[in-house]
This record gives sequence, C-alpha cells and structure tokens, in this order.
Amino acid sequence: MILKTKTLQNVQSPQAVAGQKQEQNVAFFLRRAFKDNPEILVINDFKFTFNGETAQIDHLIVYPYGFVLIESKSIKGNVKVNKQGEWTRSFNQKWSGIPSPIKQVELQQILFKELLNHHKIEILGKMFGIQQGIKGRCWDHLCVVSSDAVIDRNSMPKVVSEQLVKSEFLVDKLHTIMKLGNKLLRKVNVYDTRPYFNQQELDSIGHFILSQHIDSSNLIDSRKQAVSPTAELVTPIAKPQVQNVYQEAQPIPHVKLSCKHCGESTNYTPMYGKFGYYINCIQCSKNTPMKQACPMCHSKNTKVQKRKDTYTLNCQDCSHSPQIV
Repeated sequence: MILKTKTLQNVQSPQAVAGQKQEQNVAFFLRRAFKDNPEILVINDFKFTFNGETAQIDHLIVYPYGFVLIESKSIKGNVKVNKQGEWTRSFNQKWSGIPSPIKQVELQQILFKELLNHHKIEILGKMFGIQQGIKGRCWDHLCVVSSDAVIDRNSMPKVVSEQLVKSEFLVDKLHTIMKLGNKLLRKVNVYDTRPYFNQQELDSIGHFILSQHIDSSNLIDSRKQAVSPTAELVTPIAKPQVQNVYQEAQPIPHVKLSCKHCGESTNYTPMYGKFGYYINCIQCSKNTPMKQACPMCHSKNTKVQKRKDTYTLNCQDCSHSPQIV
C-alpha cells in the first residue's frame, strides 16, 4: 500500500536531477510490487523532526514484523568500499571519496526509532496489560544504487555488500528481509517467534507517520499552500459535473477522473492508500480520491472496486456501476 508518493522538487544541478530520478525509479519498483498489499506500507520521501534534529528518509517500508529504511543514491561508474567501510566512486575516470550512505541511513534509523518509541503509547495499544513497544521489532536498512553502477564486491565488507543493492533487485531483497510468505501459514508457524503488528496497529503506525511529515520549502507548486498527506486523502471532492447526452433511462458508460488540484485528466497514476483508491497526479504530485458521488442518483453512498486494471464506481443506492477512467 502506497501511503505517500515521492514529492517532486525544483532541482537544477545535474547531481540533484540524477538523485531525484533515482528516487523516482526506486519508488516505481516499490509501487509495482506493494501497491495492492495492505500489510506492506510504503512511504516515499518522509521528512520529520524530533528532539531538535531533522531527518529525511528516501523510502520507508512498514510491515508486520518491523521496518526497512532505504537510502537511494544515483551512483554511476564503479563503486568500492574498503575494510574500514569507506566509500569511493569513479566519475569520468577519476576516483574520489564519498560519504557512506549506510552510515547516513543508520543515523536516520536511530532518530526515527526514537520518534516512534517516544509516541508508542499513542501508536500502539497494550497486550495482556503490557504496553507494546518498537525496539523489539525487526529493523533493517539498505542503500539502493543505480542499476548501471559497477559494484566491486570482492574487497567489500560482507555486511556492507548485504546492505547494498541495485534498483532492479530491491524488491527481491525486501522479500528476503521481510520473510512474510502466506498470511494463513504465518499464524500457525511456531518457529517464527518475531513479534508482529496486526492490521490495526499497522494502520495506526502509517497514520502517525503521515502526521509527522513536514513539507519541503521548495516544492514545485510553491505558490499554493502546502497540504498534509492525510488531508489530501480525506478531503471530500466536489460532485462531478457530467454532461447529460444520454437518455434518462440509459446508463452512463463511465466516470471521468481529473485532479482536483490542477485539473489534469490524463497524466495520473492509480494508487491505493489508507483511505481507499485514489489517483496521484504526475503534473502536480497531489492526490485525488476515486470515490465520487453517483452520476445517476448523486448519492454519496458509493464504493470503488478494482478488477485487474479496471476500476468501477458502485452505487449502493441505485446499483449503478460505471467504469472509472
């Protein structure tokens, strides 16, 4: 389930452009793999503050057994890491040292864990009278580099090699880390002793994370007032204006969607989030719910259903079911 998409920024330098493209590429693989899975929450571009410190996590995965933090790096050419964990890369046939992305994401993880633990009473309930915590869960972090990078793993420490992955292999690596398997079989597997979050706790964690996100000051749509991700998902939309070109008794063949922020009606991506199906506008990067009033009886008692790649708006009052396009 995608809870937050990548926030596009006004970037000018070639390095910043390449970095943003790499983050979008990683977000693409995560969306393809987990957008329909309610047990795996994906939060892209999460920026938060705690105890006077600020951190930005490129990609955050929340799943029943814990958390995975992902740092995206647009590294092309050769990549080497020595026994001391020091990174070097080649660019235009010249070698230079770079800060360790692994150390960077480790610092993000420490601050994020402190944030969750500080608010654990708000996020998690009690089990058998004991307050549930965060620290006992699984915590992992990865660095994802461009797929065309050349990684020298021969001299690289094993622990670093296990945390370094190319974009195209990220989903496979996540499946190996999470070890979810079949949901029903997990409940009877006595050998898996990992403490887990139930669906209600997962939803609570996801809601809390979205509430902690702070917007960057240099968004593309800087002229408009920033809106929190949770507000974007739950803000009711206006009743659609459908041109009546059919006879009254004849069903309307489809419902046309458009971005409620900029009006874009073709360049968007269908997604699923905490509050149901919605579209993410490629043009302005904002969200619009698919759920709308029924175009036949104007009832708001509607539900959105997906079958393969087809979305349908089902009215519970008049049973009208137009296709959403």
